[in-house]
Amino acid sequence: MTAWPSWTSKVPWRARPALIVTIDVLIISISLWVALLLRFEFSLPEETRRALPINLALLVGSRILVGVQMRLHRWSFRFSGLADGARIAMAGLFGTGLFALCVYLLHIDTALGYERLPRSVVVMELLLTTTAMASMRFSPRLALMVHGDFRRSRSKGTVRTLIVGAGSAGEMLLRDLQRTEHDMQVVGFADDDPAKRGYVVGGRRVLGSIARLPELVERHQVRNVLIAIPRLSASRVREILSYCSTHKLQFKILPFSYHYLDSRPASAVLQDVQAEDLLERDEVDFDQTGPITGIADRVPLVTGAAGSIGSEVCAQLLARGVRRLVMLDIDESGLFVLRHRFMRHYPDAMIVAEVADIRDSARIGMLFARHLPHDVFHAAARKHVPLMEAAPCEAVKVNVDGLQVVVQAAERSGAERLVFMSTDKAVRPTSVMGATKRLGERYLSRIAGRYKTRISVVRFGNVLGSAGSVVPLFRSQIEAGGPVTVTHPDICRFFMTISEAVGLVLRAAYGDYGRLCVLDMGEPIRILDLARHMITIAGRVPDLDVPITFTGLRPGEKLYEELLCDQEREVRRIDRKIRVVEGPDVADDLEAGVETLLAAAAAEDEAAVLDGLRRLVPTYRAELVAVSTPGQPPMADDEPTAALPIM
Repeated sequence: MTAWPSWTSKVPWRARPALIVTIDVLIISISLWVALLLRFEFSLPEETRRALPINLALLVGSRILVGVQMRLHRWSFRFSGLADGARIAMAGLFGTGLFALCVYLLHIDTALGYERLPRSVVVMELLLTTTAMASMRFSPRLALMVHGDFRRSRSKGTVRTLIVGAGSAGEMLLRDLQRTEHDMQVVGFADDDPAKRGYVVGGRRVLGSIARLPELVERHQVRNVLIAIPRLSASRVREILSYCSTHKLQFKILPFSYHYLDSRPASAVLQDVQAEDLLERDEVDFDQTGPITGIADRVPLVTGAAGSIGSEVCAQLLARGVRRLVMLDIDESGLFVLRHRFMRHYPDAMIVAEVADIRDSARIGMLFARHLPHDVFHAAARKHVPLMEAAPCEAVKVNVDGLQVVVQAAERSGAERLVFMSTDKAVRPTSVMGATKRLGERYLSRIAGRYKTRISVVRFGNVLGSAGSVVPLFRSQIEAGGPVTVTHPDICRFFMTISEAVGLVLRAAYGDYGRLCVLDMGEPIRILDLARHMITIAGRVPDLDVPITFTGLRPGEKLYEELLCDQEREVRRIDRKIRVVEGPDVADDLEAGVETLLAAAAAEDEAAVLDGLRRLVPTYRAELVAVSTPGQPPMADDEPTAALPIM
């Protein structure tokens, strides 16, 4: 923080109220003396001089009494604002009113034999005292602002900054920046409201519209752009980045949940623009009276708990009060680290970590019998599309056989609920991974009616930040100077944040809305645009500082994804976020076909596995396709690049 004037920073805080009251007494006394001199043209009559002590005592007593009641002696020099200025004015009026009551109605001065003050003196004293008190209280902050602006204007390390948004958030952000220590010099605002054009907000002009950002950046040599528009849509964020894509800028933004500013300054909650800010997503309000409450005494078991989705499921269950949680995964290192992290944050919860392969029916059965879970969240799977194209038997063993093992163990142990997490790649799949997920959906649909365990499927697209996600890959490529690899210039995907996806999974699970729930994935994003925006966010120019190369579609990859099959229909929507879907009946011979497929996978017969998938999943087409259904927007794939597998 910048040092405040010495008299405010060096005086002990306990002594400051007394010092402020003392200064107020001096201000009142001097103001009354000056008012008298002005009224009598610097020649006071003897009677007025004689009455001065009693009038001064009444005036000081009235003003100090009112000032203490309005807590003017408890003044925050650093954070004073317009409301505090109004408080000073009100204290001045009330103090004058109390003095007038004593003098003009109670006649205290004349009763004591003194001459009454002229009314013009009372009015002049009010103006002088109020002005002086306000100046004394606001001058430290004004001095700080002037000193900070002067220092930053002379400093060679100053970063010239433009604030996007001249509303209340932008004005608050500017005020916070003016009273804190930093290296940013705010040159002005950009705002689309034509009524604000040319106006001065907090001492800085509104320079022009957001569409003129490139011109404003060049004219004022801007290096920082602060986006101060709460709940700004993702499309507008992308538009701002597009405007600035030819300039090397740093971007920061106020968080989506602007209510954080209730407890912290706006400048303190500024954060770097992230890939999540580019998603056209509404804030998800998980009402605490909804179906996710009342689960504290339940025992959930999460398979694939060390993975991106599984770990978030565990985190949100613990955050909602679950007292006992069973985490199951084959990754012992990830499981160990996760358990210790959760134990630090939730010391009162019983967190059990079990290392197991979901294909091992004996161990899975034993663990289910030991822990007797109420709810099973099945997130374990082989998910990487290109790798599974080269290992179809492995995909079948985990995604089909593993699912079968977990479902049977859940039924035998008396679990009340099982949730299978599926993917949009299961819709008209062109990959082995997608085909195995689709087969898992069909298998569960076939057996659900016979099992006491309530079985449901939640299907959703890609999540930002998951293992193998395109976002961390792009980020690492940008840090290395490129090239950023994109498979195809037209490839588009839907994206969702991990926390949002898991929150909706939990809502769909505990809401028991139906056997198949499909999450609303929002608007699609072209991966090439995502890459360009991420380069811009990093303060570099796409194609100039960081090249972008196209590597071609990989095995099993589509240009577009879909969320519903042709034979499926939406029956209702839950909070505009969850679609409850009904699909066609499954053939009676599916289970026999699955057993044949599993035998082929166990024998590592890839040709038989692929043939079995084609028979059991009629919509499976192994060849690459790049066709979207009419009116169907392009959808998501977790990592549409050539370097790593996708989720």
